[in-house]
Amino acid sequence: MKFQRSIKEEVNVNLTPLIDVVFLLLIFFMVSTTFSRNTNILINLPEATGETTEQQPIEIEILIAQNGTYSINGRQLVNAQIETLMRTVAEVSGGDTTIPLIITADANSTHQSVVTAMDAVAQLGFTSLNIATREPDTP
Repeated sequence: MKFQRSIKEEVNVNLTPLIDVVFLLLIFFMVSTTFSRNTNILINLPEATGETTEQQPIEIEILIAQNGTYSINGRQLVNAQIETLMRTVAEVSGGDTTIPLIITADANSTHQSVVTAMDAVAQLGFTSLNIATREPDTP
């Protein structure tokens, strides 16, 4: 007995519509994404082995103690909240955001307290910020 073999058609998947959809999604996400620049403050990190620079006559110095308390130009703040820090810096600067700021933090102070100080001065609109370091002890 002779059986007829069925002719098998070759199965094809058309990828063209899939590629079109992927490209449309890619274009949609590229167009709808907003590109924003989050850095609003310039940070000058001095080298520890560099020469000392002349201090400008008017500057604001923010001191951060090991326990996270703040002092501005030698005046200690009542708490470590960002609102208190912003209010005091605004009072000391008199609204002038071109005055250079110096952040001097204890080596064992938390990173969060330094970032909080940087965030406070950035929200006030200051653009000149220096972080003080000291030269390493030579043996």
